[in-house]
Amino acid sequence: MKHIWFAPLLLMGLASSLQAAEGQAPEGTYQVPYRLTLVKHIMVRAKINGKGPYHFILDTGAPALFVSTKVGKELGIKTDKRGFATFDRFEIEGGVVIPKALGVIEDPPQLTGMNGLGITGFELHGMIGFNLIAQYRMEIDFTKDTMTWTKLKNFKPMALPMRESGRSGAPGELSAMGNIMGLLGRFLGKNEPPEEAPRGFFGVSVEEDNLGVLVASVLPGGPSSKGGLKTGDRIMEFNGRTVRTSDDVLQHAGKVRPGKEVSVLVKRGQDSKEITIKAGEGL
Repeated sequence: MKHIWFAPLLLMGLASSLQAAEGQAPEGTYQVPYRLTLVKHIMVRAKINGKGPYHFILDTGAPALFVSTKVGKELGIKTDKRGFATFDRFEIEGGVVIPKALGVIEDPPQLTGMNGLGITGFELHGMIGFNLIAQYRMEIDFTKDTMTWTKLKNFKPMALPMRESGRSGAPGELSAMGNIMGLLGRFLGKNEPPEEAPRGFFGVSVEEDNLGVLVASVLPGGPSSKGGLKTGDRIMEFNGRTVRTSDDVLQHAGKVRPGKEVSVLVKRGQDSKEITIKAGEGL
């Protein structure tokens, strides 16, 4: 059987809430959607203080969370006398929430270069470094669309080095190279990446069997639960279109934005039932 989370493009956020409610995963374990960039960096999406989503790459070589100056200005966040900024709520898609996340507002040359050349296919807004990554054990299967994060107990974060406010920590050669790549991208006529809107959130997982698409679980209190969808329902149509595989469901769901209503025709026992679901907001 093939199991997916019912959400567009990447696997939906809040998956961990559903798993914990059903006892499928230990407390503190999250299924974090990710995407590989064209240059094979792992990218995740996150909100900062409720704003976003923003794109971040995972980088164990970076000592801290780096957030671009563009995003820092957009959020109105200031650095302290040590050169650090505190983000009240850093929320990674999949349910990981880090309160009072310590980071740096800066444009690392790696991001300047990749954004300048447009080699990721979307704009990068920062890097998640060691001081946050080290709080979790990560399991990655590159044949899947989510990675497993498990919160480590008794984790003590390392002390970050002092910084001079407003001064980049990158060597001059790297900064210069990042700027050159950015200029080269503009010279080559790179177009700005499109802004990504928040995705529709349904709060349901589906799986396939030899008869089609079966609802495997429904998030209590989520949009599908409120609409009346139940575990064991068999999905026959999504917004008037016949679905035969979980990929069909994923494809149609990818076109739905938050607040939009969709009709889902299901077979429940021997009866057919049409259900209306109003999509919530994911990352």
